Amino acid sequence: MNEPRFVLASASPRRRELLDLIGIQHTVDPADIDESMHGGERPAAHVERLARQKASKIAARHPGALVIAADTIVVLDGRVMGKPRTEDDACRMLSDLSGATHTVLTGMACSFNGELESSVDDVSVTFRSLSSDEIREYIATGEPMDKAGSYGIQGYGATIVRRIDGDYFAVMGLSLVRLVELMQKLRVRYHFGGATRHT
Repeated sequence: MNEPRFVLASASPRRRELLDLIGIQHTVDPADIDESMHGGERPAAHVERLARQKASKIAARHPGALVIAADTIVVLDGRVMGKPRTEDDACRMLSDLSGATHTVLTGMACSFNGELESSVDDVSVTFRSLSSDEIREYIATGEPMDKAGSYGIQGYGATIVRRIDGDYFAVMGLSLVRLVELMQKLRVRYHFGGATRHT
């Protein structure tokens, strides 16, 4: 039986690296959608809706492919932190996260042959306390500027995360164990080494 083609509906280099890590060959076709929150929308519902919308949009352009989509946000005390617009914005976010515990929510969706499956991972992350000088030095690396919550756990940000309770890869933006589970629901089996089979 023919193996499905994989399309990642994201331009994130981290998500590409994670698919490469487990041997899933894929192409990239980012989904450009309105990511605004709806009035009264809960953060978990928000990231799952966005992941589903991204998967559906790209699936329409790639019939027969298995489309993988995801969206990640940081939530502190009920406040959603997206990507910083400016360095001052990043400074405010990192100052708020310093010494505190926040939640990372990653919504994921997979579409294949007209079917769509999705889920949300909820991870608790605790920062060590950061001085204003450390925050400025971190921002100067450029790493915070394209990431939700203004940090990347897989880069320099690894030095400011004291504790994580949950799926590390979900914090990076793509839960690999959840991906395999969603594929199974679509009757696509992952085989170690990256080969997959549509059952």
